[in-house]
Amino acid sequence: MNDLHFRLADDADLATLVRLRDDAARWMIAQGITGQWQPGELDEDHFRRAMASGEVWLAEVDGRAAGAWELWWADENAWGPQPPVAGYVHRLMVDRSSARPGTGRLLLRAAEHRVAAAGRAFIRLDCLAGNARLNAYYLDDGYRLVGHKAGKPQPGGAPKSFTLLEKTLRAGREG
Repeated sequence: MNDLHFRLADDADLATLVRLRDDAARWMIAQGITGQWQPGELDEDHFRRAMASGEVWLAEVDGRAAGAWELWWADENAWGPQPPVAGYVHRLMVDRSSARPGTGRLLLRAAEHRVAAAGRAFIRLDCLAGNARLNAYYLDDGYRLVGHKAGKPQPGGAPKSFTLLEKTLRAGREG
């Protein structure tokens, strides 16, 4: 099943990243998950800024995008000032029209390996507090709830409340 190829996204991938994000937002809404993402919220400039300040990873199968995620090395809006001990995953997106079941977990494993390879002890993410299904997904994957953040600023939208989740990593691989 692991026929995914991972690479850093570049400017040529901006339209693909916007499509992945908008398609993921439409899928959530179709599943009754409202209040998380809306189509059209993020544009190419968002992903260009994310590439400039962190990393944006693209997962491909046979040259076609299967998913993507942003990896940040700090996230003060959600976690406050922190020592450099973690990587922060944002906007984990899977192309539901072509990706195989389990692709989201493979993207998480790749992110965990990248963070561990950078010598960081933790991988962290935040999840909309009201999205019980997504919170359960991360908890089932070994992440633990470590806090809440009310009123976190959102790109293109009003502030929202989030749960803060974390997983301990072992050097060189995920935990």
